[in-house]
Amino acid sequence: MSSAVMNTHASPQGRAPFVSTRQAISRRKFLRGSGVLLTLPMLDAMTPVFAAVAKRFAADATPGGKPRRMFGICNNLGLLPEHFFPNQDGRDYPLSPYFEILKEHRDQFTVFSGVSHPEVDGGHPADNCFLTAAPHPGSAGFKNTISLDQYIGERIGHLTRFPSLTLGVNVQQGLRSLSWTGSGVLIPCEEKAADVFARMFLQGTKSETEAQIRKLETGQSILDTVAGQAKDLQRKAGARDRDRLDQYFTSVRDLEQRMQMSREWENKPKPKVSAPSPLDPASPKAYMDKVKLMYDMARLAFETDSTRSISLLLDSVNSPAIEFGEVKTSDGYHNLSHHGKSKEKLAQLKTIDEWHMKLLSELFSELKNVKEDGEPLLDRTMILYGSNLGNANTHVTTNMPTIFVGGGFRHGQHLAFDKQHNYPLPNLFVSMLQRLGLETDKFASSTGTMRGLELAQA
Repeated sequence: MSSAVMNTHASPQGRAPFVSTRQAISRRKFLRGSGVLLTLPMLDAMTPVFAAVAKRFAADATPGGKPRRMFGICNNLGLLPEHFFPNQDGRDYPLSPYFEILKEHRDQFTVFSGVSHPEVDGGHPADNCFLTAAPHPGSAGFKNTISLDQYIGERIGHLTRFPSLTLGVNVQQGLRSLSWTGSGVLIPCEEKAADVFARMFLQGTKSETEAQIRKLETGQSILDTVAGQAKDLQRKAGARDRDRLDQYFTSVRDLEQRMQMSREWENKPKPKVSAPSPLDPASPKAYMDKVKLMYDMARLAFETDSTRSISLLLDSVNSPAIEFGEVKTSDGYHNLSHHGKSKEKLAQLKTIDEWHMKLLSELFSELKNVKEDGEPLLDRTMILYGSNLGNANTHVTTNMPTIFVGGGFRHGQHLAFDKQHNYPLPNLFVSMLQRLGLETDKFASSTGTMRGLELAQA
């Protein structure tokens, strides 16, 4: 269970003022004796505004069938559109320069053009909405919504040791992430591949395991204590407050169930892998090396069924001049993206983009080579790769470059939509959720499932 969920506080923005003749319940009085700060639901009887601990988990939903997974990747400086988008649509489209690098995987991916998140604007801040599609991220009163990976983690995360993994490369910590809770709280990215590897595969000592279990037990006792105190409020609460307290008790029970599952995983041995622990590059200039390591961590996580939901933010905006192989860029990644049609900058950006495609090609090949019940792991892994920016040079958030790979869909096509009046990309999210076995027909601003995307033949 993420600490971000435990420490969530709701914003009072947008809540209408009210007048109450009841005596206000003191926050200090309520918490006296508990020695902890745990948020309560927003009650009319409280002057300070409290939030529910978390959105209710649907932890009992266990989709049947073979395990399927989701990997969402956002490069927040995008790719050069003229080299990315194919000139024709359909299944026989000529490959664009970038997709020539991926040609051996042609039948395993679909290219989208003319797609975006409706009303997601604001340029660079839109990367926080890549998996949420929450509107107007640049506005003063913006509050994010749950991200696709966390939506998945809440519903099937109990099936694996980790409900989800939130990864990043060169991320501006505290300001950017692809993962957001149901309360709109940012989940920080893990940037060190070695730490991710250790969490997944290095078994702690018996004393360390026991210490972790004690922490979980302490957390559960805190929930029990505060829930018990909250029940005392019901005698004084009005009808609206009683409804909110009922929701709160449900959230507490769900959190307790999640902690119980975490405690059970602590007693289970971690999987063994032959891969060595990675060595993290010391410099952010080794951007491509970091990307490769995170792809490796995602592959290992899926291969060992350690999680089924991963997000990865490639914070190119926060990356300096980068070095890979014999190539060294002359300027920071962000500055290069504002190329002003400079031939020198465009050439360097094209080289960077081509390396991104090469790393993706390697990832696809590795997932193809791993077999699960005789099937390529790629056929059970949905990979969404794209950007919040359609063109980083102009900061537009429409016509987002998007590739969708694997997962048991019928690929090998370019689905081209209207570049002036874009088709909602959240429709793809609905198709992905349904492929995971989750019964839903709505996510964010979706209007249905992704038109033209069909399931592969069984």
